[in-house]
Amino acid sequence: MAGNTSTAGATVVSRALALLYAFDEQHRRLTLTELATRAQLPVPTAYRMARELVAGGALVRRAGGEYVVGRRMWDIGLLAPVQTGLRQVASPFLTDIHAATLATVHLAIRDGSHVLYLERLSGKASVPVVSRVGSRLPLHATGVGKVLLAHAPEEVVEQVLAGLPRLTPYTIVQPARLREQLATVRRDGYATTVEEMTLGACSLAVPVWSAHGEDRSDAAVVAAVGVVVPSLKRDRSRLLAALQVAAQGIGRSISR
Repeated sequence: MAGNTSTAGATVVSRALALLYAFDEQHRRLTLTELATRAQLPVPTAYRMARELVAGGALVRRAGGEYVVGRRMWDIGLLAPVQTGLRQVASPFLTDIHAATLATVHLAIRDGSHVLYLERLSGKASVPVVSRVGSRLPLHATGVGKVLLAHAPEEVVEQVLAGLPRLTPYTIVQPARLREQLATVRRDGYATTVEEMTLGACSLAVPVWSAHGEDRSDAAVVAAVGVVVPSLKRDRSRLLAALQVAAQGIGRSISR
């Protein structure tokens, strides 16, 4: 269940948060019963609080009775410093990548054991892309996710390796093999996927470092930028060059 707040002794705020945290990438629409179950609240309590959240714009109740997250929550989320600052700085560089490659372009950060998409520019080619701005996807099956996982703390890596869901026949689900890939990402400076998240879609991604130096001793990977294309058999070098130039520009801008 998404909610960790027990009913006994829970404050009004904690109960409201439990209702909001019940939603995730796999649970975008919830009935009242589902909402109460995932928030670990009695149905009458969930109904009363959900009604207040709807009145405040935090939730929306659809005609069929299901609840979804309201636009007001998205507006508030965009005010988070990590999103506003990074998205603003990265915007012109992402536009440059898009113009140079005509591919779907992503800017992402790590959110626990998932990749959180801060920006997406849709490409010209017809490629199945499941990401949305604000969505969270598995780290091990996406290009930007592999970049972020390769530079994540060891406890995060262990957590991800403990459960590797197979999303397509090509998803890497063997911990040893994924560890080898992460080492390669750190060595080569980029990550790739081939139909590991979605059939018909391949990705290429690079890290964004917060500072630059010969040994990067004072640097940290703060984000990843990537592209999604139908195939990496052609134009890989051109795509990689565009990503690297943009990532360096973003890194220099946020390190000033």
